[in-house]
Amino acid sequence: MNKQYMGNGVLWAAVMVCSAGMLAGQPVAKKPVVKAPVKAAPSKPVELSPAITSPTDTLTSKFDVAGIPVILRRVSANNVVAANLYLLGGTRQLTAGNQGIETLLLEASERGTAKYPRDVLRTKMARLGSAIGVGANSDWTTISLRATTTGLDSTWAILADRVMAPRLDPAEVELVREQFVTATRQRKDSPDALLDYLADSIAFSGHPYALEPTGTEPSLTSITTSALTSYHASQFVTSRMMLVVVGNVSRTKVEKLVRETLGRMPKGNYVWTLPDPPAELPSAYVVEQRTLPTNYLQGYFHGPKATSKDYPALRLACAVLSGRLFAEVRGRRNLAYSVNAPFVERAFSLGGLYVTTTQPDEVLTIMQQQITSLREGTITDEGLDRLVQQFIVTYFLDNETNADQANMLARAELYQGDFRRAAQFVEELRAVTPEQIQQAARTYMSKVRWAYVGDPSKVTPARMLRF
Repeated sequence: MNKQYMGNGVLWAAVMVCSAGMLAGQPVAKKPVVKAPVKAAPSKPVELSPAITSPTDTLTSKFDVAGIPVILRRVSANNVVAANLYLLGGTRQLTAGNQGIETLLLEASERGTAKYPRDVLRTKMARLGSAIGVGANSDWTTISLRATTTGLDSTWAILADRVMAPRLDPAEVELVREQFVTATRQRKDSPDALLDYLADSIAFSGHPYALEPTGTEPSLTSITTSALTSYHASQFVTSRMMLVVVGNVSRTKVEKLVRETLGRMPKGNYVWTLPDPPAELPSAYVVEQRTLPTNYLQGYFHGPKATSKDYPALRLACAVLSGRLFAEVRGRRNLAYSVNAPFVERAFSLGGLYVTTTQPDEVLTIMQQQITSLREGTITDEGLDRLVQQFIVTYFLDNETNADQANMLARAELYQGDFRRAAQFVEELRAVTPEQIQQAARTYMSKVRWAYVGDPSKVTPARMLRF
């Protein structure tokens, strides 16, 4: 799972708020078998208005080229161009049997296309000093380029041919498949990677988000070259595409590059929509036994969709919780090296709890106490102001590069329906009140679904099910 967490600076801000005494209301101190029918959804949160105009963002525009939506942000401060092509749908395009097929196909395209045999492609890329990468998450797959303005045309031609006409030579596909399968096996050797995979699967049991966009060993092993060819013919269509370009490049140039390459591909009939909400499931857990120096514990609870006003409130609530957990679990009691409450950005967000510790039961008790504290008390206005200010600093630091800005614009466009939402991030955070943070904790911080990697004798299942 390709996640988007807020930076460590945010956690330190929350720690500062906690340690300064500005938080009110502190109290005294194998896949899971648990399933439940879908329950009635809670009352619908108030949603953000559908469109916001930003007078400050005059350098970003959206237009259509041969049926492909394009967002272009002109940045003249450097000569680097970032272009991200999004293939929309993510895991909703997959089945349990073909998980990983899209990333396998795109990675295999690096080993030769109709116009560029493998060695020619690699030589040209090395001479250009450019980079083309492939990434996947639950809502889309990305093939992206980073190039100088002088190398943009040549790099784009290679990227476009990789998308339009991959050779998919069986021998080359087999080499890439072996790399993918090896990577999935190594996931079992990394406690954090295994924990992340298990936690994501149990959090979205029965939902497309439970599928792995980069594949599993059984699915990758079963995908044939002919299946890749068929998938390319049916799924690589312009209606599934969105392009975001950030750099010192003109609209005329971008239109020409797209029209003469990707614009010639079949249109298809795909329509982007937000995924269905995940089912409301009870608390549950999965345990994977490992002999390790420490134990790994991660739980997720479902948050609001990206268009909800609760979205920024839960983001801040997770940051406050991270700070409190850090101060109590690591700072005061020295029970863990790493502990936090991540916020995961998706069409439907996730909040979470994470720790590596030799004393998981004790930490679970503290986590429950801190969630209760957040539900019953409110952060002070002064504490909230400091936290939001740190968010703002982190926000600008995290979006310094052209590539970061491209991803930010894409999330705003696809999750919130308008790329201009990206410019409203700061204002939306500043509008959150202490009472809204408290309400977000009350509404969403429950029904936690856990993954545990380590010594099963060190954790009591009943403690995990109390959340």
